[in-house]
Amino acid sequence: MALDKNGIAQRIAQDLRDGWYVNLGIGIPTLVANYIPEGIEVEFQSENGILGMGPFPFEGEEDADLINAGKQTITAMPGAVYFDSATSFAMIRGQHVQLTVLGAMEVADNGDIANWKIPGRMVKGMGGAMDLVASADNIIVAMMHTNKKGESKLLSKCSLPLTGVGCVKKVVTNLAVLEITSDGFKLIERAPGVSVEEIQNATAGRLVVEGEIPEMKLN
Repeated sequence: MALDKNGIAQRIAQDLRDGWYVNLGIGIPTLVANYIPEGIEVEFQSENGILGMGPFPFEGEEDADLINAGKQTITAMPGAVYFDSATSFAMIRGQHVQLTVLGAMEVADNGDIANWKIPGRMVKGMGGAMDLVASADNIIVAMMHTNKKGESKLLSKCSLPLTGVGCVKKVVTNLAVLEITSDGFKLIERAPGVSVEEIQNATAGRLVVEGEIPEMKLN
């Protein structure tokens, strides 16, 4: 059974480590804040100017003035701080963030990422994505394995304008966990009930499969 967006976020949350500062991009990545493992503390940073971002608020408890970079209402943890964009991007460019979680339209098997523009469609700009991928050493992409037409989004080469080159370390999709290696996407885990063959059929880029591939264990 393929994961939904919350399942992807839950799996990525397992990679969080105590004391990390973590930037969450727009889309699926924002859900990661809902699944912090017990016993660890992490500080979530949103590029629009908050450190100490909490999970999404319950219905009826939203504060319209408290939002993330995707303009979704959020909560703030005790001790959270607010600041301007210059300070926010100084944190990012100064490499003070240990993990960046981004969404993507496409990822190539060499770690290239395209996540900001589809030619012919109007966009407001690339946002902070290019700063994030240029500055971060640890980037996990959260995405669906295929598009709405069933076409793979894990490719040998991105067809859309690139956000960053060779920067992605890991991809977590609704079907699998894959690491970027010199030989392509290395299959690390598969979603519960999803076969290796299904993942192979849904992956257009180079896919490395070695030995028995375990199922993801979601808490």
